[in-house]
Amino acid sequence: MIVYKSTDWWEALRHLRSSGIIRLLLKRVLWVGAYATIVTALVIRFERMNVAVDKEFFSFLGILLSLLLAFRTNTAYDRFYEGRRLWGQLTNNCRNLAGLLHARLPADDYASRTYLARLLSNFPIALDGHLRKGVRFEKLEPIEPGFVEHLQTVRHVPSRLAAMLQEFYEQLLREEFILPTHLITIQRHHEALLDVAGGCERIKNTPIPFSYSYFIKGFVTVFILTMPFNLLDTYEWLTVPITMFGAYALLGVEMIGDEIEDPFGKDSNDLPLTQMANRIRANVHEILGVELHEDLRGLADVPYSVVF
Repeated sequence: MIVYKSTDWWEALRHLRSSGIIRLLLKRVLWVGAYATIVTALVIRFERMNVAVDKEFFSFLGILLSLLLAFRTNTAYDRFYEGRRLWGQLTNNCRNLAGLLHARLPADDYASRTYLARLLSNFPIALDGHLRKGVRFEKLEPIEPGFVEHLQTVRHVPSRLAAMLQEFYEQLLREEFILPTHLITIQRHHEALLDVAGGCERIKNTPIPFSYSYFIKGFVTVFILTMPFNLLDTYEWLTVPITMFGAYALLGVEMIGDEIEDPFGKDSNDLPLTQMANRIRANVHEILGVELHEDLRGLADVPYSVVF
Protein backbone atom coordinates (compact mmCIF):
# COMPACT_ATOMS: atom_id res chain seq x y z
CA MET A 1 0.00 0.00 0.00
CA ILE A 2 1.30 3.44 -0.92
CA VAL A 3 1.29 5.80 2.07
CA TYR A 4 1.36 9.52 1.34
CA LYS A 5 0.02 12.84 2.58
CA SER A 6 -3.20 13.55 0.73
CA THR A 7 -2.69 17.31 1.16
CA ASP A 8 0.74 17.22 -0.49
CA TRP A 9 0.10 17.17 -4.25
CA TRP A 10 3.77 16.92 -5.21
CA GLU A 11 4.30 13.90 -2.98
CA ALA A 12 1.21 12.25 -4.46
CA LEU A 13 2.51 12.83 -7.99
CA ARG A 14 5.91 11.50 -6.98
CA HIS A 15 4.34 8.17 -6.04
CA LEU A 16 2.92 7.71 -9.55
CA ARG A 17 6.04 5.75 -10.52
CA SER A 18 5.41 3.16 -7.79
CA SER A 19 1.81 2.47 -8.78
CA GLY A 20 1.43 -0.40 -11.23
CA ILE A 21 -2.12 0.59 -12.11
CA ILE A 22 -1.00 4.07 -13.18
CA ARG A 23 1.64 2.63 -15.49
CA LEU A 24 -0.90 0.27 -17.04
CA LEU A 25 -3.39 3.11 -17.39
CA LEU A 26 -0.87 5.31 -19.20
CA LYS A 27 -0.08 2.47 -21.62
CA ARG A 28 -3.76 2.10 -22.46
CA VAL A 29 -4.13 5.86 -22.88
CA LEU A 30 -1.23 5.82 -25.35
CA TRP A 31 -2.99 3.10 -27.34
CA VAL A 32 -6.12 5.24 -27.38
CA GLY A 33 -4.01 8.19 -28.55
CA ALA A 34 -2.62 6.09 -31.41
CA TYR A 35 -6.14 5.05 -32.39
CA ALA A 36 -7.40 8.64 -32.26
CA THR A 37 -4.44 9.78 -34.37
CA ILE A 38 -5.18 7.19 -37.07
CA VAL A 39 -8.89 8.07 -37.12
CA THR A 40 -8.16 11.80 -37.27
CA ALA A 41 -5.62 11.41 -40.08
CA LEU A 42 -7.95 9.24 -42.16
CA VAL A 43 -10.94 11.51 -41.70
CA ILE A 44 -8.95 14.63 -42.57
CA ARG A 45 -7.41 12.87 -45.58
CA PHE A 46 -10.68 11.29 -46.73
CA GLU A 47 -13.51 13.54 -45.62
CA ARG A 48 -16.13 11.00 -46.64
CA MET A 49 -15.02 8.68 -43.85
CA ASN A 50 -16.32 11.00 -41.18
CA VAL A 51 -19.18 9.32 -39.27
CA ALA A 52 -21.57 11.84 -37.77
CA VAL A 53 -22.64 11.14 -34.18
CA ASP A 54 -25.49 13.12 -32.70
CA LYS A 55 -23.95 15.27 -29.96
CA GLU A 56 -27.01 15.26 -27.73
CA PHE A 57 -27.23 11.47 -27.86
CA PHE A 58 -23.49 11.21 -27.19
CA SER A 59 -23.83 13.55 -24.18
CA PHE A 60 -26.69 11.41 -22.87
CA LEU A 61 -24.50 8.31 -23.12
CA GLY A 62 -21.76 10.16 -21.26
CA ILE A 63 -24.09 10.99 -18.38
CA LEU A 64 -25.31 7.40 -18.22
CA LEU A 65 -21.73 6.12 -18.25
CA SER A 66 -20.70 8.50 -15.47
CA LEU A 67 -23.53 7.22 -13.27
CA LEU A 68 -22.52 3.61 -13.88
CA LEU A 69 -18.86 4.34 -13.12
CA ALA A 70 -19.78 6.23 -9.94
CA PHE A 71 -21.81 3.25 -8.74
CA ARG A 72 -19.00 0.89 -9.73
CA THR A 73 -16.38 2.87 -7.82
CA ASN A 74 -18.56 3.29 -4.73
CA THR A 75 -19.28 -0.44 -4.65
CA ALA A 76 -15.57 -1.27 -4.92
CA TYR A 77 -14.61 1.27 -2.24
CA ASP A 78 -17.25 -0.11 0.11
CA ARG A 79 -15.53 -3.50 -0.14
CA PHE A 80 -12.12 -1.88 0.47
CA TYR A 81 -13.34 0.10 3.47
CA GLU A 82 -15.16 -2.90 4.95
CA GLY A 83 -11.97 -4.94 4.68
CA ARG A 84 -10.06 -2.24 6.55
CA ARG A 85 -12.81 -2.00 9.16
CA LEU A 86 -12.73 -5.77 9.72
CA TRP A 87 -8.97 -5.71 10.28
CA GLY A 88 -9.44 -2.82 12.67
CA GLN A 89 -11.88 -5.00 14.63
CA LEU A 90 -9.33 -7.81 14.58
CA THR A 91 -6.69 -5.49 16.03
CA ASN A 92 -8.99 -4.28 18.81
CA ASN A 93 -10.19 -7.75 19.80
CA CYS A 94 -6.68 -9.22 19.90
CA ARG A 95 -5.57 -6.38 22.17
CA ASN A 96 -8.66 -6.77 24.35
CA LEU A 97 -8.10 -10.50 24.74
CA ALA A 98 -4.46 -9.92 25.64
CA GLY A 99 -5.42 -7.25 28.18
CA LEU A 100 -8.16 -9.34 29.82
CA LEU A 101 -5.98 -12.42 30.18
CA HIS A 102 -2.98 -10.37 31.30
CA ALA A 103 -5.04 -9.29 34.32
CA ARG A 104 -5.97 -12.89 35.19
CA LEU A 105 -2.74 -14.79 34.54
CA PRO A 106 -0.16 -14.84 37.37
CA ALA A 107 2.70 -12.47 36.73
CA ASP A 108 5.24 -15.24 37.21
CA ASP A 109 3.47 -17.73 34.89
CA TYR A 110 5.73 -16.93 31.96
CA ALA A 111 4.97 -20.23 30.20
CA SER A 112 1.22 -19.54 29.96
CA ARG A 113 1.81 -15.95 28.93
CA THR A 114 4.22 -17.00 26.19
CA TYR A 115 1.82 -19.69 24.97
CA LEU A 116 -1.06 -17.21 24.79
CA ALA A 117 1.00 -14.43 23.19
CA ARG A 118 2.29 -16.68 20.43
CA LEU A 119 -1.01 -18.44 19.79
CA LEU A 120 -3.06 -15.23 19.71
CA SER A 121 -0.57 -13.32 17.55
CA ASN A 122 -0.36 -16.24 15.11
CA PHE A 123 -4.04 -15.78 14.25
CA PRO A 124 -3.68 -12.53 12.20
CA ILE A 125 -0.49 -13.88 10.60
CA ALA A 126 -2.38 -17.00 9.50
CA LEU A 127 -5.40 -14.98 8.36
CA ASP A 128 -3.11 -12.79 6.23
CA GLY A 129 -1.81 -15.83 4.38
CA HIS A 130 -5.25 -17.46 4.23
CA LEU A 131 -6.66 -14.45 2.38
CA ARG A 132 -3.76 -14.41 -0.07
CA LYS A 133 -1.82 -17.28 -1.63
CA GLY A 134 -1.65 -19.50 1.43
CA VAL A 135 -0.35 -19.45 4.99
CA ARG A 136 3.41 -18.98 5.24
CA PHE A 137 4.10 -21.33 8.11
CA GLU A 138 7.66 -20.10 8.56
CA LYS A 139 6.18 -16.80 9.80
CA LEU A 140 4.27 -18.48 12.62
CA GLU A 141 5.87 -18.60 16.05
CA PRO A 142 6.29 -22.21 17.25
CA ILE A 143 4.42 -22.98 20.47
CA GLU A 144 5.15 -26.62 21.12
CA PRO A 145 6.84 -29.52 19.29
CA GLY A 146 4.94 -30.48 16.16
CA PHE A 147 2.80 -27.33 16.23
CA VAL A 148 3.67 -26.09 12.72
CA GLU A 149 3.61 -29.63 11.27
CA HIS A 150 0.09 -30.11 12.66
CA LEU A 151 -1.14 -26.83 11.15
CA GLN A 152 0.21 -27.85 7.75
CA THR A 153 -2.34 -30.67 7.69
CA VAL A 154 -5.26 -28.34 8.42
CA ARG A 155 -7.32 -26.81 5.60
CA HIS A 156 -8.46 -23.72 7.54
CA VAL A 157 -5.57 -22.64 9.77
CA PRO A 158 -7.27 -19.59 11.40
CA SER A 159 -10.16 -21.79 12.59
CA ARG A 160 -7.75 -24.29 14.11
CA LEU A 161 -5.89 -21.54 15.95
CA ALA A 162 -9.20 -20.18 17.25
CA ALA A 163 -10.09 -23.67 18.51
CA MET A 164 -6.75 -23.92 20.31
CA LEU A 165 -7.38 -20.56 21.95
CA GLN A 166 -10.78 -21.81 23.13
CA GLU A 167 -9.12 -24.89 24.62
CA PHE A 168 -6.69 -22.60 26.46
CA TYR A 169 -9.55 -20.56 27.96
CA GLU A 170 -11.26 -23.75 29.17
CA GLN A 171 -8.02 -24.93 30.74
CA LEU A 172 -7.68 -21.61 32.60
CA LEU A 173 -11.27 -22.03 33.79
CA ARG A 174 -10.58 -25.53 35.13
CA GLU A 175 -7.46 -24.28 36.90
CA GLU A 176 -9.55 -21.40 38.33
CA PHE A 177 -7.36 -18.67 36.88
CA ILE A 178 -10.56 -17.25 35.41
CA LEU A 179 -14.19 -17.46 36.55
CA PRO A 180 -17.24 -18.27 34.39
CA THR A 181 -18.11 -14.55 34.39
CA HIS A 182 -14.66 -13.77 33.00
CA LEU A 183 -15.10 -16.43 30.31
CA ILE A 184 -18.29 -14.76 29.12
CA THR A 185 -16.43 -11.50 28.55
CA ILE A 186 -13.47 -13.26 26.93
CA GLN A 187 -15.82 -15.27 24.71
CA ARG A 188 -17.31 -12.12 23.20
CA HIS A 189 -13.91 -10.94 21.94
CA HIS A 190 -12.86 -14.45 20.92
CA GLU A 191 -15.92 -14.99 18.72
CA ALA A 192 -15.12 -11.75 16.93
CA LEU A 193 -11.90 -13.32 15.57
CA LEU A 194 -13.72 -15.82 13.39
CA ASP A 195 -16.41 -13.24 12.59
CA VAL A 196 -13.64 -11.11 11.08
CA ALA A 197 -12.23 -14.10 9.19
CA GLY A 198 -15.68 -14.91 7.80
CA GLY A 199 -16.28 -11.30 6.77
CA CYS A 200 -12.97 -11.15 4.94
CA GLU A 201 -13.70 -14.43 3.16
CA ARG A 202 -17.07 -13.08 2.07
CA ILE A 203 -15.40 -10.06 0.47
CA LYS A 204 -12.70 -12.14 -1.19
CA ASN A 205 -14.99 -14.88 -2.51
CA THR A 206 -17.81 -12.65 -3.74
CA PRO A 207 -16.52 -10.60 -6.69
CA ILE A 208 -18.51 -8.02 -8.60
CA PRO A 209 -20.97 -9.94 -10.86
CA PHE A 210 -19.35 -10.72 -14.21
CA SER A 211 -22.25 -9.43 -16.31
CA TYR A 212 -22.14 -6.05 -14.57
CA SER A 213 -18.37 -5.71 -14.91
CA TYR A 214 -18.45 -6.88 -18.54
CA PHE A 215 -21.23 -4.42 -19.41
CA ILE A 216 -19.33 -1.43 -17.99
CA LYS A 217 -16.08 -2.42 -19.71
CA GLY A 218 -17.90 -2.83 -23.02
CA PHE A 219 -19.70 0.49 -22.56
CA VAL A 220 -16.44 2.32 -21.80
CA THR A 221 -14.71 0.73 -24.81
CA VAL A 222 -17.45 1.67 -27.27
CA PHE A 223 -17.70 5.17 -25.84
CA ILE A 224 -13.96 5.77 -26.25
CA LEU A 225 -13.91 4.30 -29.77
CA THR A 226 -16.71 6.62 -30.90
CA MET A 227 -15.37 9.69 -29.12
CA PRO A 228 -13.06 10.88 -31.97
CA PHE A 229 -15.92 10.87 -34.48
CA ASN A 230 -17.96 13.14 -32.25
CA LEU A 231 -15.11 15.64 -31.80
CA LEU A 232 -13.50 15.78 -35.25
CA ASP A 233 -15.80 18.31 -36.90
CA THR A 234 -15.10 20.80 -34.08
CA TYR A 235 -11.53 20.17 -32.90
CA GLU A 236 -9.77 18.42 -35.82
CA TRP A 237 -6.23 17.55 -34.61
CA LEU A 238 -7.06 18.59 -31.04
CA THR A 239 -9.30 15.53 -31.08
CA VAL A 240 -6.29 13.38 -30.23
CA PRO A 241 -5.32 14.94 -26.85
CA ILE A 242 -8.97 15.46 -25.91
CA THR A 243 -9.74 11.80 -26.58
CA MET A 244 -6.69 10.73 -24.58
CA PHE A 245 -7.75 12.87 -21.64
CA GLY A 246 -11.27 11.44 -21.76
CA ALA A 247 -9.86 7.91 -21.95
CA TYR A 248 -7.59 8.65 -18.99
CA ALA A 249 -10.59 9.63 -16.86
CA LEU A 250 -12.91 6.80 -17.91
CA LEU A 251 -10.34 4.00 -17.92
CA GLY A 252 -8.80 5.26 -14.68
CA VAL A 253 -12.06 5.14 -12.74
CA GLU A 254 -12.86 1.65 -14.03
CA MET A 255 -9.35 0.31 -13.32
CA ILE A 256 -9.36 1.75 -9.80
CA GLY A 257 -12.60 -0.11 -9.14
CA ASP A 258 -11.04 -3.34 -10.42
CA GLU A 259 -8.04 -2.96 -8.12
CA ILE A 260 -9.69 -2.02 -4.83
CA GLU A 261 -12.66 -4.40 -5.05
CA ASP A 262 -10.32 -7.11 -3.66
CA PRO A 263 -8.48 -5.32 -0.82
CA PHE A 264 -6.57 -8.43 0.24
CA GLY A 265 -4.22 -8.71 -2.72
CA LYS A 266 -0.70 -7.37 -3.08
CA ASP A 267 -1.31 -4.47 -5.44
CA SER A 268 -0.06 -1.02 -4.56
CA ASN A 269 -3.53 0.09 -3.41
CA ASP A 270 -4.46 -2.99 -1.39
CA LEU A 271 -4.47 -3.25 2.39
CA PRO A 272 -1.09 -3.86 4.09
CA LEU A 273 -2.23 -7.02 5.88
CA THR A 274 1.25 -8.30 6.70
CA GLN A 275 2.28 -5.05 8.34
CA MET A 276 -0.96 -4.88 10.36
CA ALA A 277 -0.57 -8.52 11.43
CA ASN A 278 3.01 -7.85 12.59
CA ARG A 279 1.82 -4.83 14.55
CA ILE A 280 -0.84 -6.92 16.29
CA ARG A 281 1.85 -9.47 17.17
CA ALA A 282 4.04 -6.77 18.73
CA ASN A 283 1.10 -5.29 20.67
CA VAL A 284 -0.02 -8.65 22.06
CA HIS A 285 3.48 -9.57 23.24
CA GLU A 286 3.91 -6.17 24.86
CA ILE A 287 0.58 -6.34 26.72
CA LEU A 288 1.31 -9.81 28.08
CA GLY A 289 4.87 -8.89 29.00
CA VAL A 290 6.41 -11.50 26.72
CA GLU A 291 9.62 -10.67 24.91
CA LEU A 292 9.30 -10.75 21.13
CA HIS A 293 12.05 -12.41 19.15
CA GLU A 294 14.58 -9.84 17.95
CA ASP A 295 14.05 -10.83 14.29
CA LEU A 296 10.36 -9.85 14.59
CA ARG A 297 10.65 -6.62 16.58
CA GLY A 298 11.17 -4.22 13.68
CA LEU A 299 8.51 -5.63 11.36
CA ALA A 300 5.67 -3.69 12.98
CA ASP A 301 7.39 -0.39 12.22
CA VAL A 302 8.16 -1.09 8.55
CA PRO A 303 6.26 1.35 6.27
CA TYR A 304 3.09 0.02 4.61
CA SER A 305 4.60 0.49 1.16
CA VAL A 306 7.42 -1.97 1.98
CA VAL A 307 5.79 -4.92 3.71
CA PHE A 308 3.01 -6.84 1.98
